[in-house]
Amino acid sequence: MPTDNLTPADCVLRIVHQATERLNLVSLKRELQVADRLVGQSPLIDVAILGQFKAGKSSFINSLIGRRLLPVGVIPVTTVITRLKYGEREKAIVTHFDGTQEEIPLERLEEFTSEAKNPANKKDVAVVDIELPSLDDYEGLRFVDTPGLGSVFKYHMETSEQWLPEVGAAILAVSAERPLAENDVQLIRELLRYTPRIVLMITKVDLITPEQRQEIIKFFQETLNRELNREFPIFLYSNREGMEKFKHRLDMELLLPLTTNRDREFRSIVKHKIKSLAHATRDYLEVALRTSRQVDSDRENLRAQILGEKSNLAQIEEELIVLTRAQAIHTRTHIEKHLEAFRAPMAEKLREDLKRDMSTWRGNLWQLTRKYEEWMEQNLFSEIDAISFRERKHFFGTLIKAQAALERYLETFRTMIGMNMERVLGVKMTPPEWKIEVIEPARPDIRVGHVFEFHFDLLWFIIPMFIFRPLFERHFLRLVYREVFVNFSRLGAQWEMSINRTIEDMRKQASRYIREEIQTIESLLSQTQGQSEEIAGMMSKLEEALDAISKA
Repeated sequence: MPTDNLTPADCVLRIVHQATERLNLVSLKRELQVADRLVGQSPLIDVAILGQFKAGKSSFINSLIGRRLLPVGVIPVTTVITRLKYGEREKAIVTHFDGTQEEIPLERLEEFTSEAKNPANKKDVAVVDIELPSLDDYEGLRFVDTPGLGSVFKYHMETSEQWLPEVGAAILAVSAERPLAENDVQLIRELLRYTPRIVLMITKVDLITPEQRQEIIKFFQETLNRELNREFPIFLYSNREGMEKFKHRLDMELLLPLTTNRDREFRSIVKHKIKSLAHATRDYLEVALRTSRQVDSDRENLRAQILGEKSNLAQIEEELIVLTRAQAIHTRTHIEKHLEAFRAPMAEKLREDLKRDMSTWRGNLWQLTRKYEEWMEQNLFSEIDAISFRERKHFFGTLIKAQAALERYLETFRTMIGMNMERVLGVKMTPPEWKIEVIEPARPDIRVGHVFEFHFDLLWFIIPMFIFRPLFERHFLRLVYREVFVNFSRLGAQWEMSINRTIEDMRKQASRYIREEIQTIESLLSQTQGQSEEIAGMMSKLEEALDAISKA
């Protein structure tokens, strides 16, 4: 191992940097950035609370701090990464993607962190950091509340899945209302690359009997043993009164030991990240070494055997465009067809409600018109927004099909590359995890059109309402059908725009993943001429450094 006063971890990172820059291993850069930042430091341990939406993540953190601070609800509510740690005074710092920061009162927190008040993160919030005196028992830890991982939608770079390399310790929250899903197992499998500290927390256990709790624990243990061939600590949790024993066990067996032994735990976590990074680098170096030993005349033939026709990026772009456009062109039709069944019943309901409520209104034509506009906007929004959320899963048909087509394409590409690498070079690489991240469409806005073609309401002082009021009321009732039709059409257009934008984002992401993998493979195949000795040296040094880390 090098003897220039470098620690084993520093040696590994230096070799990984050398390999990454020399061979252009773009797929390792994210993990390398995180490892660089953590080595030699002793920062807080990030305890990430992960899981599907409605798993009780925010409720769990609220119970730790003893107050309802983070937004909770029956729909996906958390839209940005929120980190909480001990501080001498209460404060919240909002950091935006452009690097600007602002301190806000805790009362305004939902304006930046909730899906309702910051839909699809339109305020471009990168992260929200909160300091609370009530977290003094957990000094040295930083709790991270993440947006829920849905079955279709995942958020952009700064949210749950792209944030995984940052994880220090992970608590995977799974609601007792549903079984352990394949998504959960896959998330644990990926988390194992970044941390040795992973536990499962079964939430909402107050909804099931003690016997059912034991059945769920047994099922989880058997599933994880079968899928991952290892065991994980499993905790029960509920924030209901009388369930404090579950929080006490979690404190005593996980959180307080992390706090008490923070320095040792932090070193263990960093060591785990570096070893994982080193193993991935070693795979690439082995490929590079084998290709470097090929004679130059065989190099182009080797490239063709491994990448085949898939190295043609222009062709790949065309194929991805065809895949996604084949679905996107049907999005509007699909949405409108589903919405059609709700339009007439809603219009009839609003008309009856308006007829009932309007009979209680008093005032001149100006006042009556303003009340109508206010009533219509409020009730139309309430009805359409409820349908938009309740029926949203039926809008995603083309999106789900596009996602499935892209995933099949990526899986075919990855399988082909992997098989060719093993066949041609005899190397079986650990495939990178390819994920499709999408931005959830924002909730649509509702607008009420002009009540009159000519502003009769401005002439209220010359219009005797005791004579003309029935006429205007009938006019208001007729407008209901128009407003419902127009806003249903607007709803369809907005969902079409959101979903097709998401489909296009998925296409770009798939293209980027393939481009980066081709770039990495081509670098290994074309830039290793005469480097056999250098690559072998890097591999030898990497093995020595890994051995030193294991013994440390």
